[in-house]
Amino acid sequence: MPTSTLLSPSELAYLHSSLSLDPPIRPDARSPTSFRPLVAETDLLPTTNGSARLCFADGSEAIVGVKAEVERTTGSKTVGYYADQANRGKDEDTKMQSGEADMDEERRQQARGKGQDSWIEVTVDMPGFGRDDDGVVVFLGQMLREGLVADRGLRDRLWIGWGWHWRVYIDILLLTAPNSYPLPLLSLATHLALLATRLPAPISRIDEDPLFNDDWDAAQPLYDSNYDHRPPFTLLVMSVGDNIFFDPAREELAVAGAICAITVGTDGSSSYNAAGQPKRPELRLLALRTIDPPARLAAAASATDEEDDQGVWRPARGGIKRSLVGKMVKMILEPGGVGEEVMKGLQGFSEG
Repeated sequence: MPTSTLLSPSELAYLHSSLSLDPPIRPDARSPTSFRPLVAETDLLPTTNGSARLCFADGSEAIVGVKAEVERTTGSKTVGYYADQANRGKDEDTKMQSGEADMDEERRQQARGKGQDSWIEVTVDMPGFGRDDDGVVVFLGQMLREGLVADRGLRDRLWIGWGWHWRVYIDILLLTAPNSYPLPLLSLATHLALLATRLPAPISRIDEDPLFNDDWDAAQPLYDSNYDHRPPFTLLVMSVGDNIFFDPAREELAVAGAICAITVGTDGSSSYNAAGQPKRPELRLLALRTIDPPARLAAAASATDEEDDQGVWRPARGGIKRSLVGKMVKMILEPGGVGEEVMKGLQGFSEG
C-alpha cells in the first residue's frame, strides 16, 4: 500500500500540474524514466548461499538472505524407474570417461519443466508489522513470489536429479520504516541476492542420491552468466494524465492517477549469438498488478482528473486505460528500454 504524505490541497494541485506538463517537471528534477540513486552490496551474510543489501536515497534499506536445502521430491518417479535407468547411468559413466558428455548441460536439459512452485518460499519482515500474517506483509510477499514462480527457469534450476531438489528460502528484511511503497526496494534487493547465490556443484549422476563437491570455490552460481537468464524484478510505474513515471517518490505517489507493479524476466537462452558475440537480453512480461493510488483512498474522487473551480485537485474515478498500460509495458520490454537499463545496472553491482 502506497504511504500517504501530508501535503496541503494547494501543494497537491501544484505537484499534479507540474507532473502533467509536457515535458513534465518532477520534484527532484529527474526525467520520467530516471531512478533515484541507490547503494548496494552483495555477499554480506556469511551463513547464506547468497545475500544482498540495498539502500535507496530516501533512506529505505533492505537486506535479503537466500538459503538452500536438499529435499527429496515426493511422488516424482517410482522405484522401478530408477532400476530402468541403471544401464543409462553406465553409459553416462563411459561418456564422462571419454570426455564426450557435458554433465552440466545434460542436467540442464533434463531439468526442463520439472521444477515446482512449492520449492520457492518467500518471507517478508517489516518494522511496525509484528505479525507474519498481516495483510500488507502477506500481500508484498505474494507479489514478490509470483514473479519468481512465473520465471520457470528458476524452478527448473532447483532440480538436482530424479527424486531430489533444492528448496530455496528467501528471507527479506526491511530495516527502516517504508518512506514510500517498498515493493521496488524489496524486489531489486531480492534480484541481487539471487544473482549472488551459489549452490554446491553436484558430482553424482541425476539418477543417484545427490553428492556434492565440498569445495566452496567450485560452487556453481544459481544463474549462469553464459545464459541470458537473470532473476525477475518488479518495477513500480505510475501515471499522471498521459505522462508515465518510473520509480515514483512518496510525494509523486500522492497525486498518481494510476499505479502499476510490472514484473519482467529474461527468456533464458544463450547470452551469445551464433558468432560468439554478446547479444541483447530478451525480456518478457511475467506479472502485472494495478495498485490503488493513495489519493483515491483519502479524498473524494471526481469525474475527471482535474482541478475544480477553487484550485483543489481531486483524483478521477475509474481505472487505468489499456493503452496506458500497454505503453508502460512497451517502455520496459523494448530493446534499449527501461528494463534493459535496470538489468545492466544491477548486473554491474553483482560483478563489482
